[in-house]
Amino acid sequence: MKSFRLSLGLLVILFFLGGSGNAASDSLILVKDGQSDFSLYVSPPASPQIAANIEVFRNYIRQSSGAGLPVVSDLSRTGHRVIFEIGASSDSNLNVGNLGRDGFRIRTEGGNLYLTAGTDYGLQNAVYTFLETYLGCRMFSPTVTVVPKRPTIVIPNIDDTQVPSITFRMEDFRNSTYNAWHKLNSNEDFGLFVHTFKILAPPEKYFAEHPEYFSLSMGKRTAAGQLCLSNPDVFRIVVDELRARMRAKPEAEFWSVSQNDTYLPCECAACRAIDSAEGSPSGSILAFVNRVADEFPDKTISTLAYQYSRSAPKHLKPRPNVNIMLCSIECNRSKPLVEDSTSASFVKDVEDWCRLTHNIFLWDYVIQYRNLVSPFPNLHVLQPNIQFFAKNGITSVFEQGLAVMHGEFAELRSYLIAKLLWNPYLNVDSVMDDFLGGFYGNAAPHIRQYIDTMQAALQASGEDLWIYGYPTASKNGYLSFGMIDTYNAIFDQAEAAVADDSVFLSRVWTARLPLQFAILEQAKVAGVGDWGAFTLDTDGRLRVRPDIESLLTTFVRRCKDADIPKLWEHGISPDEYYASTDRFLNESGKSHLALFKPVTLTPPASPKYHNGESSALTDGFKGWDDYHMHWLGFEGEDMEATVDLGSRQTIATIETDFLQDINSWVFMPLTVEFSLSDDGRNFRTVGTVADTIPADRGGVVIAPFNIRLEPCVAQYIRVRAVSLKTCPIWHKGAGGEAWIFIDEIAVR
Repeated sequence: MKSFRLSLGLLVILFFLGGSGNAASDSLILVKDGQSDFSLYVSPPASPQIAANIEVFRNYIRQSSGAGLPVVSDLSRTGHRVIFEIGASSDSNLNVGNLGRDGFRIRTEGGNLYLTAGTDYGLQNAVYTFLETYLGCRMFSPTVTVVPKRPTIVIPNIDDTQVPSITFRMEDFRNSTYNAWHKLNSNEDFGLFVHTFKILAPPEKYFAEHPEYFSLSMGKRTAAGQLCLSNPDVFRIVVDELRARMRAKPEAEFWSVSQNDTYLPCECAACRAIDSAEGSPSGSILAFVNRVADEFPDKTISTLAYQYSRSAPKHLKPRPNVNIMLCSIECNRSKPLVEDSTSASFVKDVEDWCRLTHNIFLWDYVIQYRNLVSPFPNLHVLQPNIQFFAKNGITSVFEQGLAVMHGEFAELRSYLIAKLLWNPYLNVDSVMDDFLGGFYGNAAPHIRQYIDTMQAALQASGEDLWIYGYPTASKNGYLSFGMIDTYNAIFDQAEAAVADDSVFLSRVWTARLPLQFAILEQAKVAGVGDWGAFTLDTDGRLRVRPDIESLLTTFVRRCKDADIPKLWEHGISPDEYYASTDRFLNESGKSHLALFKPVTLTPPASPKYHNGESSALTDGFKGWDDYHMHWLGFEGEDMEATVDLGSRQTIATIETDFLQDINSWVFMPLTVEFSLSDDGRNFRTVGTVADTIPADRGGVVIAPFNIRLEPCVAQYIRVRAVSLKTCPIWHKGAGGEAWIFIDEIAVR
């Protein structure tokens, strides 16, 4: 039987930490009844970091047992010692150099406890490992730490050496205490991190006079893409800028020379020749970066293998001081990378790069960025993916989530990743159960059941899992209505199990938020019915279901109680989500002349969105700031929609909305023309509305295109929208097909 309060391994540890039975003959009694004859010894001079880590050790012993262990710098004091060794060891059989920067050894010998490392950082890792493994302490999150109360601390016989194969482990947190506890690194030592072309050669400084420094795309130079890496002046500018920045920050070892976070590599003859010879756009990048690295042999020059540049070159090899940041942004997360056919190209890229170099920084993605508070059952792929990286000799791994802990199972996911980065082969089930027991109390078995049930449902469905996904896409899979009923029942049990503990109950409420978000999103898309947001009255009017209104209020309040600032990577606060959803609920179903009337589309809408059904334009449901929901899309073409009112009606206004989201290649139409007809063949134009939204405005924008008429009579209304058709030269998708998205056509 599993223990969800404490894993079996932790129970064994706590037996040694002061159970009532007899301690093993070779164990140490570090503290007995709150008293200790141990002192903490380090040979002088101790660095500030060593002193700080010894104080951490001392503080946790005091918190746990009440005993205050003195720090001494000589061996004349009687009694036993905890000995902290740096760079040397009293054990002649131990080569401290083999421990590397991170590794350590913890051992008991001759009545003393030894913590040995080759570096200050390794000693820090030894201290936190001892606190967790042998004292039973836990840091589940930056705000949740557990210190067992143990007036008697018995230490078993120990000889524990740990040297991680992944030597740079990063999760992007800015909490130094959490990072130290979990042996995580940060990018603070980088002089420049990523996407630095625009920093090293700013287009606002150079483009006006020297457009030749920048990408040639579709026959034109553009400041919105990359650099022309075959231009000798660009090389000189980048090297000079790096040299100046290195003088200002001489301690930094890593300097990124890498593509901007967009596409549009240079298509000039010289750049294309290199890329063609190397079989990948990484060719011109690596040729350039190698030359830069030659200028700075004592620094590491890092560059990206990302999106268009992900594939390795055929012939070029990175210089020894060139680091390749290889990114998995496109991959499916429902299966381990090596088992997923859609990730086969990435697996090949990993293997190809590893044949060229082992100086690789693997950048992986572990959350759903488009909907942060949404079910994302990827916990089962974390271990096999990290093992795949380690097996390929990759020693630097960045598992990117968010810089702060919010979102679906943020604390659990971060905790598991940290443990796996240190040891990819640990028993992940035991670690998860230990976390759940400490973080959720008596609700832990139910939370584990929820995780396992959803994971099994995902695997049974055969669905993919994308980092820019939506819960509505899985309405017939792991988030089907039947499965949601099952998940709700499990959470009801979880809440009941901790109903008398406000701390655990609050955490269970937070864990339930993604499921509630999925229910709300499913209801908005379903519209009417048992799972829809509305009921349909006998008079044909839509009524908002009271339980949906109540759930929306509860969801937003609990998001704010949990200090969740945004629901997706680029914005939308809980209050903004409430306003958007409330607008949908209150503006949908309003009576107008075109409601439920047939619509003819020329050309047909894309089947990717709302199945391309023309009825979406007169079904009464208003779209919100997500083009996936209740919007119709048209790619690379104009749109024409004709509504048949069924009979001649008096018309005073025609209203419709369009959406812009340039990050998704969606732009406003240039113009929208409105026409009327009595017979459906002969139309007369009654108004044209021009776009007033700048094409380069970021974020999601919804704009009305409305006209007001002198009341007139007609049976048919035609709305014609003129599209950009192709993305502008400055856009990251320049030359690609542009979309337009239209919402409800209301006639009054």
